[in-house]
Amino acid sequence: MTLASISFILIIFQFLLEIDAKVSSIIVFGDSSVDSGNNNYIPTILRSNFRPYGRDFDGGRATGRFSNGRVPTDFISEAFGLKKNVPAYLDPSYTIQDFVTGVCFASAGTGYDNLTSQVLNVMPLWREVEYFKEYQSRLREYLGDEKASEILSEALYIISIGTNDFLENYYLLPYRPSQFSIEDYQNYLAGIARNFIKQIYELKARKISLTGLPPMGCLPLERTTNFIFGGNCIDRYNQVAISFNQKLQALVESLNNELTGLQLVLSSPYAGLYDIIQNPHSYGFEYSATACCGTGRFEMGYLCDEYNPFTCPDANKYVFWDSFHPTEKTNGILANYAVRSSLAVFQ
Repeated sequence: MTLASISFILIIFQFLLEIDAKVSSIIVFGDSSVDSGNNNYIPTILRSNFRPYGRDFDGGRATGRFSNGRVPTDFISEAFGLKKNVPAYLDPSYTIQDFVTGVCFASAGTGYDNLTSQVLNVMPLWREVEYFKEYQSRLREYLGDEKASEILSEALYIISIGTNDFLENYYLLPYRPSQFSIEDYQNYLAGIARNFIKQIYELKARKISLTGLPPMGCLPLERTTNFIFGGNCIDRYNQVAISFNQKLQALVESLNNELTGLQLVLSSPYAGLYDIIQNPHSYGFEYSATACCGTGRFEMGYLCDEYNPFTCPDANKYVFWDSFHPTEKTNGILANYAVRSSLAVFQ
């Protein structure tokens, strides 16, 4: 084990010890940044339930997480004194008993925009809400109304979604650009986010973390498409992310004033991840422009498999696991930062 790996483990262990949890459960909505395996059980090609995905997860299992190990919500759950890994709702190996202190409804490849989910036939956001309603009924049947209501109102709801709406939809397909300017599309998505938060608020959600966009122009896949300009980050994509995050912050402030008892925070990974990408050695990484899996430039999903001879032996040296998703080490650092900053209000 390298010195950087040991330092990373010590940092994570320290922040796990220092958290005094005041939430009952972690309930997750979103995309591949937090999907813990729901896509394994729907008819889509966007899956990661095969090696080398999960090779550094407990037991080396490929669970459907788009990482070599855990995703940020797993670290956050553990930090709040709950389960180490948040289970996927559609995984039949879990029961309602397993979902009492944490459950994930996220689906890799989805977005705020229903059209985004259609690109790779994944769950739209409204379907995640329908499963949440089903979960509530099961929870009430299992625990009774009073206990279930207490858990639902004291749970921390984490929403991590939006990147696919831009990179998989707006900048890839012609339909939305023909309807919206980029600013109008941002406003369109922010409106969907508003309605979604109000919807889960009506379903007892009070403690909510809304995750902003990362520096999506610096993902290895996007840098690969920018090879004519030396493989640098695509600045206009990053500027869109910054602008959208500002709209989300305004949304947070508005809804906190509008909805009684709501504690809504914006948890933005932009600054933290951008700094890691620009200064990888400061965090114990060696590579931030390319990913661990395959050539590290374009592989994701089925292009990232155990037969690819180029996959790196030590993911801890890399900021990114595949061309779109961070390594477990990066996820741990970002979760640590979120717990100590935006999520501190819930401790």
